[in-house]
Amino acid sequence: MFTLILFASFISSINAAAIVSRSQPYSLPQTGVLGPQSKLTIGNKAIAPDGYQRSATLVNGVFPGPLITAQKGDNFSIEVANQLTDTSMFMSTSVHFHGIYQNGTNDADGTVSVTQCPVAPNNSYVHSFSAQNQAGTFWYHSHYSCDGLRGAMVIYDPEDPLAYMYDVDNASTVITLSDWYHAEATVLRYVIGNEADATLINGLGRYVGGPASDLAAINVEQGKRYRFRLVGMSCDANFQFSIDGHNMTVIEADGQLTEPLVVDQLQILAGQRYSVVVTADQPVDNYWVRSLPDSTNASFVGGTNSAILRYQGAPSVEPTTVNTTSTNPLQETNLHALVNPAAPGIPEYGAADINLNLQVANINGIFFVNNVSFTAPTVPVLMQILSGAQEATDLMPNGSVIVLEANKVVELTLSTTGPGGPHPIHLHGHSFSVVQSAGNSTFNYANPVRRDVVSAGSEGQQMVIRWVTDNSGPWFLHCHIDWHLNTGFAVVMAESPSETRATMNQTAPGWDELCPAYDALTPDQLGGGGLDNYEAAADISTLLYPPPTVPGSI
Repeated sequence: MFTLILFASFISSINAAAIVSRSQPYSLPQTGVLGPQSKLTIGNKAIAPDGYQRSATLVNGVFPGPLITAQKGDNFSIEVANQLTDTSMFMSTSVHFHGIYQNGTNDADGTVSVTQCPVAPNNSYVHSFSAQNQAGTFWYHSHYSCDGLRGAMVIYDPEDPLAYMYDVDNASTVITLSDWYHAEATVLRYVIGNEADATLINGLGRYVGGPASDLAAINVEQGKRYRFRLVGMSCDANFQFSIDGHNMTVIEADGQLTEPLVVDQLQILAGQRYSVVVTADQPVDNYWVRSLPDSTNASFVGGTNSAILRYQGAPSVEPTTVNTTSTNPLQETNLHALVNPAAPGIPEYGAADINLNLQVANINGIFFVNNVSFTAPTVPVLMQILSGAQEATDLMPNGSVIVLEANKVVELTLSTTGPGGPHPIHLHGHSFSVVQSAGNSTFNYANPVRRDVVSAGSEGQQMVIRWVTDNSGPWFLHCHIDWHLNTGFAVVMAESPSETRATMNQTAPGWDELCPAYDALTPDQLGGGGLDNYEAAADISTLLYPPPTVPGSI
């Protein structure tokens, strides 16, 4: 009965960020920040982040989910406790710690159908892992829901080589960017072609035709330099991000330091993160923070798609600054890794140890990777491997698992046809070198950017990435647009399956109990709304996927 609902949880930001009303200053609630030893209780509650109230899936009773922080080298033990009760949404859950390699702890990756079964209602699971030498900006979300389960995660490096560039780097400088929907994901999953109702910055925003609800304010002091950690938490939308009157110096992409690069605007796709240094060098005032989505007729009218940069001493009013055309937008090809910048392997196209070519097609809203649409296996891939399956022909889902030999350089070329781009492609378990960016004809093996989410561009474009298979286990490679993932845009990279058991040593306590608990659930206990939600989808659009076959099923 194990049915995959590939929704990478919903758009959130951290409750620890400096969120304020338009009329009342607000100080940072440091108590909302969690450490590496924490409990995430997943439950339901009605909220109205843009003025429209709806039921959502929350972490620890708040939206957005609390920021998780750690120091480089810390060990993590994070319990995910499922207390979901709203049957209109999925009642099972999972949490993926995006960007963490999980080397030796594949069972802690939190990827439904690949590394585990979902956590059933009234059950829990503890993710125990070490981030080893990783530091930077990460986040956590569900691969089983797109209704609110999202939060930021930062691992601080006390020896950051770029620390000389900024004065402030704390919970107040984490900025989350997300889209927000008034209908549940269990309704929208049936609609072919969704557009969000609002953009949220640090969990607040406005929708067209809605009330003048509160906007987030990011408080700064004149003369100081701030490391803003931008986290793209969308289900779908990508954003053009800028701050009126201020340049930004990019110093990190997806947990990897970059050579400093000055820009005045950057595009951030679902799943991507950037650290930018912003100097508060303008007159004391309020300045618009802009996050324009790639949706139809998006604008900044009425404070939509916006937040406020508020200097200390400025009145608590909305800005009057004017949007100007970008003259120095971020180009991915101008980003270069700061440490060990060369891509692995022989520096020429097609000269890696393993050369893969994935062609993605969108046919009537269903995605096919090399002519196969990903569907959930009845048993997670990791469980199949630990049970003895080693070859691609033995691993399910058939045609969607690529077995890779250990310690080899892989070069992956991915191209797309059909609508829906640009597609943000994420590989679990690794960062990779982007040797060719989508829409660019040149290759860079000398000093490309290294990251874990890259744009595959739009129809007719391709991107090329490289990584080394030094992390045994099954790792998901997928589009980070939830609706695309849910309709087949994914494959599994199974690295050295014969070594996975020895590399992991043993699975975490309770891991092998997740599937029996989930498989025992009735349709009502699964949630998802069934035919009622399909009828609700029909009220939104006439372009629909097929209905569920069993009332209440997912």
